[in-house]
Amino acid sequence: MFGIHDLTLFMISGLLLNLMPGPDSLLIMSRSATQGWRAGSAAALGIGAGTMVHIFAAALGLSALLATSATAFTAVKWVGAAYIVYVGIGMLRSRLKTPADADAAQARARAATAQPLPYRRIFFQGFLTNVLNPKVALFFLAFVPQFISANAASKPLAFLILGSIFNFNGMLYCHGLALFTAFASARLNIKPMAALWMNRTMGGLFLALGARLALSEQH
Repeated sequence: MFGIHDLTLFMISGLLLNLMPGPDSLLIMSRSATQGWRAGSAAALGIGAGTMVHIFAAALGLSALLATSATAFTAVKWVGAAYIVYVGIGMLRSRLKTPADADAAQARARAATAQPLPYRRIFFQGFLTNVLNPKVALFFLAFVPQFISANAASKPLAFLILGSIFNFNGMLYCHGLALFTAFASARLNIKPMAALWMNRTMGGLFLALGARLALSEQH
């Protein structure tokens, strides 16, 4: 139907690919661990929105430019890497907050909590982390067409259907990851200081991922 074949294999392969760690998973885990599952879900929704941008761009043939133009690929790569590094620096600079009306002694005695981010900002973090990663665009161009018949009546339509299925399954996994991370953090009773350093550790990983993306080659 719609020129799509081996749909079951596509869904299984997509699930396995979603299990691979990357900037998206790290962002979801970081926000879920420090602010709860709702923050992780906000990041997941932003990632899903970014994925849809890649899907529509690839279906319309716009992402092919990234595969054929070294200049376009390099430009998007550096912008994406810079944003991921920016997010990482923000995590590294996380601080503790205390009640405004507490005196110095009480502030030292009380358990402080990591400053939370608004869900809207977390959503856009997820969106930009995904949409500025050219590897995602190249992935869709390389992976999805393998499941579209050469004689498909409308290849863009088939691409959109497969991309939407992939994104839907990915969202199920991402929200599950957010819930699991938040639950594990609650069960382990992570202290505010530990949560702060977890956030900073994730920030360091984001810096490493940004550097890796910046140094990646076009294939």
